[in-house]
Amino acid sequence: MMKRSSNDTGLATITLRRSRISMEDTVRHEVVQILNGSLATALDLQTQAKQAHWNVAGMEFFSLHQLFDAVAESAAEAVDLLAERAVQLGGTALGTARLAAERSILPEYPHELSSGKQHVEALAERVAAFANHVREAIEKTATLGDQTTADIYTEISRAMDKYLWMLEAHLR
Repeated sequence: MMKRSSNDTGLATITLRRSRISMEDTVRHEVVQILNGSLATALDLQTQAKQAHWNVAGMEFFSLHQLFDAVAESAAEAVDLLAERAVQLGGTALGTARLAAERSILPEYPHELSSGKQHVEALAERVAAFANHVREAIEKTATLGDQTTADIYTEISRAMDKYLWMLEAHLR
């Protein structure tokens, strides 16, 4: 078992369980930290997309309502991939709402938005931030020698880029 250590926010401690995965404990620990940071942001993105989904109104209501729900579902899939990978590596998935709120890189979703265009702009900004974060995580985990985690991040990147493209198409 690896000794306990604080993550970058000091909010939780990670103890790695023994694993037969051929990866140094220090690398596994670092990758789990990266995964948990991404997990927090993906959870936040999921709830922010639902916020847009629930509150959008106007002439494009139906199409935007469905698009925002698809973004939320894609973020939920990312949440599951990230959390499960952290646990596969012997770590703990830190996926509570409180931890997500503390650790997410996303700004708070503006609650005063009313038009579909405003919601699209706000959500596009957040999807872009998460997509860029994911691309950085691909590089970090690949550099650490964990190609499997880099591949998971690549899968998430493809999905986020797709939804960013769809959101941006509404803004043209």
